[in-house]
Amino acid sequence: MTHRNRLVLAVAAACFLIIVIIEEFAPVNVVGAYGYVLPILLVAILRNRMLMLATVLACVIATYAGLLQPTKPGRFQAAVINRSVVVGVLLLVAYLGMSWEERKAREEATRAALARETENLLKANAQLVDAKDQLNRSERLAAVGQLVASVAHEVGTPLHSIAWHVQALAEEPGVTPEMKKRVAVIDEQLTRVVRIIQDLLSSTRPRQPEPKWLPVEQVISPAAVLMEPAFHAKEITLTVEIPGDLPLVWADAEMMHQVLVNVLANALAATPPHGTVRVSVGARAASSDELDCGRRVADAMSPLVITIAVQDTGCGMPEADARKAFEPFFTTKAVGKGTGLGLFLSRETVLAHGGGLLLKSETGRGTTVTITLPGLKTEPAHVTERD
Repeated sequence: MTHRNRLVLAVAAACFLIIVIIEEFAPVNVVGAYGYVLPILLVAILRNRMLMLATVLACVIATYAGLLQPTKPGRFQAAVINRSVVVGVLLLVAYLGMSWEERKAREEATRAALARETENLLKANAQLVDAKDQLNRSERLAAVGQLVASVAHEVGTPLHSIAWHVQALAEEPGVTPEMKKRVAVIDEQLTRVVRIIQDLLSSTRPRQPEPKWLPVEQVISPAAVLMEPAFHAKEITLTVEIPGDLPLVWADAEMMHQVLVNVLANALAATPPHGTVRVSVGARAASSDELDCGRRVADAMSPLVITIAVQDTGCGMPEADARKAFEPFFTTKAVGKGTGLGLFLSRETVLAHGGGLLLKSETGRGTTVTITLPGLKTEPAHVTERD
């Protein structure tokens, strides 16, 4: 029994005792017996038939107990009639009170059942929306797969020719060490592109990532080194901030290299000369959703994520364009300057890692792309609070 019910029962008992005392001192005044209506109504609130039956029985006995008190001659029959009327009123009040409270209980149960059904419908609707999103994503991926397969077939042959000429260039006499370094970077990236094309030709679906726990610098630095000459040529300052005490990150180094190169290339294209692009890396506590997504694919993930934020001081984009940034084939670049697949494929790659990719942009203020990936804390690491 709850505290509220105990309190109501105590008040009802107190009222009953008070009326019994009044009846003891004024037995002839049958009006006082009508006071038993009060404890009956209070007990009705408890919606307990057994308690109500016991209360009504006690009130009836107490009502007729008044007949045991001495009365004036010839008034006994009138007292019996009056008290029988009181008992009838008490029984009627008890019946109506219990009926009213039971009806309220049924209404409350109906409302609760309706609320549960509404909640179930909302959950089912959310599942339908998720299923629709998954279906739309699958359709977009199928279209992207057909496109990239056809493009890969056409591009593969000239790329092999370019790779052969690059290797021949490295063997030319008079090549300086600096030139050899540049040629080595070009050859490495051509080899990477050829391997990607081979994957695309083997299947219209991109290969699944094969991530493992890696130092963050090993994932980010190669992309920054590759893109640094392009930023320098455009007179844009590229800064990379990687704290030394970060946890390990769950990543396929090659696939995350493609993601970071794409994000940096977008920042480069959007930033005017003398602007800045800042890559900042950190760690923070993972939300429950991030933890669930990460632990589906990442072995022994700690309750934290690695964040990689690429912030530029470029032109930014309107809110409407930012909402469509991850749709396939959507691009704000001029015709021939972009396919509109970069951010779409990048997000798919990051999601396959158990992470997330968000974009925030403001016209005239720049754009920030934030990548989150599962983290593994192997030693004391500085973890910032979640925003």
